[in-house]
Amino acid sequence: MFRRARTTSGKAICLSDQFPGIDVKEVMAGLVTFVKLPPVRLGTPIDWTADPHGNRSWSLHLHTLRWMGRLVAAYERTGDRACLDRAGAITDDWIRANPRGGPGVSPWAWAEHAVALRAPALVCLSEHVQTRELWDSLAEHGEVLVDPALYREGHNHGLDQDIALLVVGCRLGRARWRDLAVRRMTASAELAVDAQGVLHEQAPRYGLYVHRRLGVALRAIRESGAEAPQRLLERRRALESYIAHATQPDGHLVPIGDSPADARADGFAHEGPAVRVFDGGYVFGRTAWDDPAASYYSIRFGPGRRLHGHEDHLGVTYSAHGRRILVEAGFHSYERTGYVDWTRTPEAHNVPVPTSGTFRPGTATRLLHSSVEASSQTYELADDAYGVRRTRRVTVNHDPATMAVHDTVSSGTLRSLWHFDPALKVVSRRPGAVVLAGPDGFHVTVLQFPGEGLAVRPALISTGYLRTAEAVTVLSPEAPGVLTVIVPGSTSILL
Repeated sequence: MFRRARTTSGKAICLSDQFPGIDVKEVMAGLVTFVKLPPVRLGTPIDWTADPHGNRSWSLHLHTLRWMGRLVAAYERTGDRACLDRAGAITDDWIRANPRGGPGVSPWAWAEHAVALRAPALVCLSEHVQTRELWDSLAEHGEVLVDPALYREGHNHGLDQDIALLVVGCRLGRARWRDLAVRRMTASAELAVDAQGVLHEQAPRYGLYVHRRLGVALRAIRESGAEAPQRLLERRRALESYIAHATQPDGHLVPIGDSPADARADGFAHEGPAVRVFDGGYVFGRTAWDDPAASYYSIRFGPGRRLHGHEDHLGVTYSAHGRRILVEAGFHSYERTGYVDWTRTPEAHNVPVPTSGTFRPGTATRLLHSSVEASSQTYELADDAYGVRRTRRVTVNHDPATMAVHDTVSSGTLRSLWHFDPALKVVSRRPGAVVLAGPDGFHVTVLQFPGEGLAVRPALISTGYLRTAEAVTVLSPEAPGVLTVIVPGSTSILL
């Protein structure tokens, strides 16, 4: 049962730089801009059920009030009382309009992630505004955050819940809440991140998010007067290796799972080998660190799909000579559309698809063999995701740069799918071979054996949040086994 807050003398831990940036003048004028969508005028009073763009992420951002928290930061930086008054008015309006369980309240108002992201903004405001309504709302947020039935253990939402519970507990003088938050986040990090640094949410972009949020958590722990658990520090450090290896030579994260193709990961140390196999289901290889022209590839295997992962097992990506070649459909948005659903399917990735059998979602894939030499690496993987054994053998050579992939199926036939970067267009083809070229004249030759029946068709690739581009997909002939060879920078084979 909700207990009203009595008094508070606890510390206000306000890490306002964790909130997304806003245009202060815009918000002061009654406008908000979220997730790069056009600005929206909120009105007075604010319509908290508004969904002007029909976008789930926009609705979540509205209810997190982190944009209000940036007004508090602006007041602290400039002394402009109008910013604080506006922040207070927004919060009063939200509290009055969104009683928990009240009729007509937006489902986003008390969604567990909205609560977790909103509570730290309320704590920031509470350092300057002391009203019974605000204290009671902080207490109610704390009781939601402490509820084990609503806690997302081992999930990035759970980490945000831990941070929120810690700062609310400190503000309300409830040490047990702070201590519970630290225990939870430590146990959750060990569940979410393995000893090699792989995040079990199966998307490198979320590895970057969790790393950043763990940094916020550690700052909050220190400011609370507690000592950061060594186990938590170790898991955050382990994440850094996973993120570094998942970063392509152009500085962008490889778009595996719910990872936008334009997400960057800068500044991560990358000591150690240029090729690494992560037991959690990833192979990342490159010819060199700190060279934008280096070759790079990724291969997926491991546990079945979960959380932010896609059905991408056996899938590969590839770049060479500083250019992306093989890409995947990638991450478009969290909207519930047919296209978004498709981006998670096997067909949206560079995989072999048996022509018979029914796909079984969540099937694990085994890495049977790997051989890593300086100039060449080979891998063999297999699973029974379609009720028959499909096997993929990948060989990557670096001098000259080539990728050869041999796909087989234990019974029946298969077709291999290959999605190319949108910059590459078909310039010539003949049975069993296709040449693609970019606007700068860079060429890629695709050879397939057997060759009769090779098809080229259009595809729609996600290039960033809510963005797409037309691309080329090469579909192999139907056969019990298909060999595909990718040769960057060569056209002589077809001349």
